Amino acid sequence: MWDVAIWLNFACWGICFWWMHQLSSRQETMLRELQEQAQRIERLSKDEHELLQELHPTVEQIQSDVADVTTAVSRTGATTASGARVSAQRTRK
Repeated sequence: MWDVAIWLNFACWGICFWWMHQLSSRQETMLRELQEQAQRIERLSKDEHELLQELHPTVEQIQSDVADVTTAVSRTGATTASGARVSAQRTRK
């Protein structure tokens, strides 16, 4: 009877060892995949940062140009509006 219990004990330990080894190898695979994914994300993040650094001065220049155009249009609009009022008043008289 004890011999059977001893052999069952060895079999259980063997199965447990094999099972833990399988889990460990799956965890290692998952860890490698996560590390590769993290490296890809980091690489993309750096590329995005560099791209934004290149575009930043361009965006500031565009904002400056838009402000200049807005100022010019508002001046022209005011002149045109006042000119239209003057000509409308002349035609009424």
